[in-house]
Amino acid sequence: MNNVKQMDHKQLPSKQERHRLFGSVEPGPKQKPIEKNKMPDLQNLQKDFLFDIDAVGISNVKYPITVKSSLSPVSQTTIATFQFTSRIPKTSKGTNMSRFTEQLHLYHEKGFVADFHTLKVFTKDLAKRLNQDDATIALTFPWFYERRGPQSDMVGMNHATITMSVTFDALKGYSIQASLTASITTLCPCSKEISEYSAHNQRGHITMDIDFMDDFDEAGTDWKEMLLEAAESNASARLHPVLKRPDEKMVTEQAYENPRFVEDMVRLVAADLYELPFVSKFKVSCRNEESIHMHDAIATLSYNKLEPNS
Repeated sequence: MNNVKQMDHKQLPSKQERHRLFGSVEPGPKQKPIEKNKMPDLQNLQKDFLFDIDAVGISNVKYPITVKSSLSPVSQTTIATFQFTSRIPKTSKGTNMSRFTEQLHLYHEKGFVADFHTLKVFTKDLAKRLNQDDATIALTFPWFYERRGPQSDMVGMNHATITMSVTFDALKGYSIQASLTASITTLCPCSKEISEYSAHNQRGHITMDIDFMDDFDEAGTDWKEMLLEAAESNASARLHPVLKRPDEKMVTEQAYENPRFVEDMVRLVAADLYELPFVSKFKVSCRNEESIHMHDAIATLSYNKLEPNS
């Protein structure tokens, strides 16, 4: 005997009736023009609107990009988060937001390579498209690179966070900035000094914000690798995606041999950035996630090589 209860069949109203049940109404009369050339353009309205606007545009735009690198993988695709802005004078009511994404998609169709040459051309084209004298693009993305275990040579992927920014100004030319945030290991010098044995360590995060010299030429210079090296080479130890026991022994011993405060980190990284010829000014920040405290430890250092006494 079949004891399976037969499911009752529910007779639902049509989809159109269900929409009406939940509040949909019939379209009302349409009286405004549908042709673009007949529509009013409020953003292009010209009057005295009281103040110039420093920057207006769009942000949090995600698009795929290609990143070139001197570290393996030498070419990779990743997702960038974009921001586009332009100044507007007080005589203009607003900007045309759709033109930002229109241009981004045109570049995407050609293959958007995240390098400063592409960003320079992009901002100049964007300013022309907006009928303005300037335009700025900024994009943030994860940059991946291979990292091998120091003893086992087993490979995995690490990543740093990159931000690139270019501003085109019809009178002043281009200004170029970049930022890299990398994670590292630091071991507490104080803990090592006062303890009979062992010392606590923490994961640190180094952020370097830099301005480039006006004559910076990207050809043959992977600034991403150089900033990454400035962060990692000054740490107690580097982070690794794959560590076997012989690797772990080497990494922990190296950290013990190279204790670092956050103050030490920003000063050591600053020294490396000072020696990079393409860097004009920089800001270095370190944040350590303390392993035996409830707080983080932080330090920041800024320096302008063009104004050393400022």
